[in-house]
Amino acid sequence: MAAAAIAALMVVLPAGPAAAEELPAAKDTIFARKILMGAIDMNMDEIETMLAPEGKLALADAQEHAETISTMLMAFPHMFPAATNQWKAGAERDPATDTFASPELWTNFKDFYQRATEASKIAWDASRAKRPADFRGLIGQLRERCNACHAANFKTE
Repeated sequence: MAAAAIAALMVVLPAGPAAAEELPAAKDTIFARKILMGAIDMNMDEIETMLAPEGKLALADAQEHAETISTMLMAFPHMFPAATNQWKAGAERDPATDTFASPELWTNFKDFYQRATEASKIAWDASRAKRPADFRGLIGQLRERCNACHAANFKTE
């Protein structure tokens, strides 16, 4: 069975990495990662609305949002190839296709990757929490991780 799966992959997958001309434009990748960030944010908003003092926690729904966030955070660092390191101080930026990621993200990519991995694990743990109090605590940790990563890697000017 495994041999058949490997053979099928060999037929489907190219022999080597894609040539540069086959890669999407950096602005397309930046746009795609902004869509992913927006989806992560939307799921976080849904959870935080449920956890607000006037909110009503539907634990199963909140856990589903947390699991979605976990999955997205696993993919997130892969949306930052070197070609998207395009920050230029003082430049006019298109909010959709220009980056606001700090150049330090790429010089310390290991830290960025680790932050995303840790946040993904926290979101995963929240998606499996049995008690509302545990869920709340984990989402608080997740928010702290998100805010710390933004503080370290997001440029406004």
